[in-house]
Amino acid sequence: MSRVGKKPIPIPAGVTFAFKDGQATATKGSRTLVVPVDNRILVKFQEANLVAVERVDDTAQSRALHGLTRSLLSNMVVGLIQPWEVKLEIVGVGYQAALKNGVISLQVGFANNVELKVPEGVSCELPDNTHVVIKSADKHAAGQFAANIRAVRPPEPYKGKGIRYAGERVRRKAGKAFGS
Repeated sequence: MSRVGKKPIPIPAGVTFAFKDGQATATKGSRTLVVPVDNRILVKFQEANLVAVERVDDTAQSRALHGLTRSLLSNMVVGLIQPWEVKLEIVGVGYQAALKNGVISLQVGFANNVELKVPEGVSCELPDNTHVVIKSADKHAAGQFAANIRAVRPPEPYKGKGIRYAGERVRRKAGKAFGS
């Protein structure tokens, strides 16, 4: 049995949780998140503020979905209380970012600036021109947009230039040896 799947999900005050027709919905204020739930998984209310995830059968596929579904539902509820946050660092001489009208413009060593539109439900902040902070109630949306930004110029192993997650360690290579 999944250890993650067995744990009930606490629903904090101010969050409305509903499950109907294979869709789990969590709402807080004007923000609403929806997660589709497979028909091999049941979502039940244990108490007024606890939700449990159970399997319909004991096949390998439903065992795999058990913990995943519980994690997705928990991430949805947690994201409504405190938005998920991903931090990126831009490393390199002349590398920088700018944010204007919902479009992030990256100057990372190409002939032209790379412009990415900030998706709906995701907010982007620039504390300075070499740091990007992405926030969203949806963990998947925040992580995917951060991955899209990082994919523009991933860190290279020789000088370490590029866009990396905050705290990410880049394995460096030795370069050519001079002399003979």
